[in-house]
Amino acid sequence: MDSAVSDAAGVSRYVDTDEGLQSWQTDRTRAPISTKIVVAGGFGVGKTTLVTAVSEITPLQTEAQMTEASEETDDLTDTPDKQTTTVAMDFGRITLDDDLVLYLFGTPGQQRFWFMWDDLVRGAIGAVVLADTRRLKDCFPALDYFESCGLPYVVAVNHFDGSDVYEPEDVREALTIPAHVPVILMDARRRISAIETLLALVGHALAETPE
Repeated sequence: MDSAVSDAAGVSRYVDTDEGLQSWQTDRTRAPISTKIVVAGGFGVGKTTLVTAVSEITPLQTEAQMTEASEETDDLTDTPDKQTTTVAMDFGRITLDDDLVLYLFGTPGQQRFWFMWDDLVRGAIGAVVLADTRRLKDCFPALDYFESCGLPYVVAVNHFDGSDVYEPEDVREALTIPAHVPVILMDARRRISAIETLLALVGHALAETPE
């Protein structure tokens, strides 16, 4: 399994190590597996940032310039510098091991684009629900959606500069997340942090999947 280390010049690189990994990550007899993962959450919570940070290919983005027409529906109070928004999906790919490739699909956050979710989620093994502690209520629609359709998910609390840091269990209580669902603190801008979140989801999805 690859993990990131920094060399003497401070450049991150990957080295092969099995230390601290679960059995499904170290079983070299498995056939190559391609899996689909959905990245969801509210408006401006960091979905595009996460997909861009981890994708080993140039990510497909459907970003549109925000205009005055959206002023009454898109709340920019906590993201005043945001100028574009996803109107269809984000798409990226990352190879986590010799036999594990993840295809990432980022959903649009605004309610007017929710009609696309059923198509984007079809065939996925699980979802990452991004949350911003300044506006936790924005992730409720995604949580309700995945709970209702039975898709395994993890909650990833994306830390924004200047926002308060809360313990995972505090976030779990505030969102009434079931005890078996992982709640993770992460930074969507940092590739390693995002990869750790994806690994947590894959492990959780496998644990939730019947033999």
